[in-house]
Amino acid sequence: MAGPLNWFAQVLAITKFGLMSMPQRRGAVTATVFGIAGVVGVLVGVLSIAAGFRRAMDASGSPDAAIVLRSGADSEMVSGFGREETRLIADAPGVARNRQGPLASAELFVIINLPKRSTGTDANVPLRGVEGAAVEVRDHLKFVEGRMFEWGKNEVAVGVGAAREFAGLEVGSTIKVGRESWPVVGIFSSGGGVAESEVWTDAKVLQAAYNRGDSFQSVYVRLNSPGAFQGFKDALTANPRLTVKVIRQSDYYAEQSTTLTRLITTLGVLIAGLMAIGAVFGALNTMYSAVAARTREIATLRALGFGGGAVVVALMIESLVLALLGGALGAVVAYVAFDNFRAATMNWQSFSQVTFAFAVTPQLLGQGVIWASAIGLVGGLLPAIRAARLPIATALREL
Repeated sequence: MAGPLNWFAQVLAITKFGLMSMPQRRGAVTATVFGIAGVVGVLVGVLSIAAGFRRAMDASGSPDAAIVLRSGADSEMVSGFGREETRLIADAPGVARNRQGPLASAELFVIINLPKRSTGTDANVPLRGVEGAAVEVRDHLKFVEGRMFEWGKNEVAVGVGAAREFAGLEVGSTIKVGRESWPVVGIFSSGGGVAESEVWTDAKVLQAAYNRGDSFQSVYVRLNSPGAFQGFKDALTANPRLTVKVIRQSDYYAEQSTTLTRLITTLGVLIAGLMAIGAVFGALNTMYSAVAARTREIATLRALGFGGGAVVVALMIESLVLALLGGALGAVVAYVAFDNFRAATMNWQSFSQVTFAFAVTPQLLGQGVIWASAIGLVGGLLPAIRAARLPIATALREL
């Protein structure tokens, strides 16, 4: 019985011969590599959309910040508060304060239509009315051009994502909201968060423009610490004058991303799975042709004492190498083509556009390599078994 070292030497020898013979099979080898690269590229590319959208949502939340909605509401669109209710929320225990007062911003959320730069077609863009503490209750918000709008005036500031994606949002331009024209006076960023997809103005001015009286739809608050959330929530839900839903910002935006990311992930896996079936057949064809071309060589090795197990493992390694080459190629192409690609899509919870960047993460690249490896192993298994079971005498007589 061959010892372990001898067995590994056999595997190494057969693998070496197989890899060196690839140039003679370059047509089939190239087709297999590019087929697997296509599977990985499509998988990583589609899933990078979901990863980028999820990253934009995650960047919008903070563990020491909360959003208060009307009880039963799953988004700001179906929530509503009066002025007295927003005051009670702002005065609740746990809310951080500065010299101007509690860090709470009662906000109004409406949808306006603006044309996309790429197509010229109208899209739903969120227009948010905010109060003075709005900048304090959000992380990483800073102006990259122009200034903040002046309170009490028909002025707007826009997120960098909205300015990039939609026409007419440059500093100095004006947009039509209701019956009024609103000058764009500044552009801000928020660390890649959802706020970058929005247009902001003074909540009181927006209320007047849309005849909303003194109503709001949500209250954004900054807490003293992440640990203050439970006390803040308990105080509000126990108040008989309020009927509210209290949720951390991070949890709220995670919920907002669930529907779209699940849909994209399902479609991505389905498309890649269908392509993977074709890639498996390509790998099968390549490895069967490799076995057919090396029938006498394999039979000779078997006659010299090489074991069937060594043949199987060597051919599986050869198939895996082809798959990894295809996987690496697909991963590189996906990274170059998709990473940080800017786009906008519909947030089905708010029915408004969210701008974000595709994210080709290390986890996605790892998934792509795993898929490529699986295709290679499945595609190489049957040809490897056939080679190992080939009768030596019969194979030696083949031309």
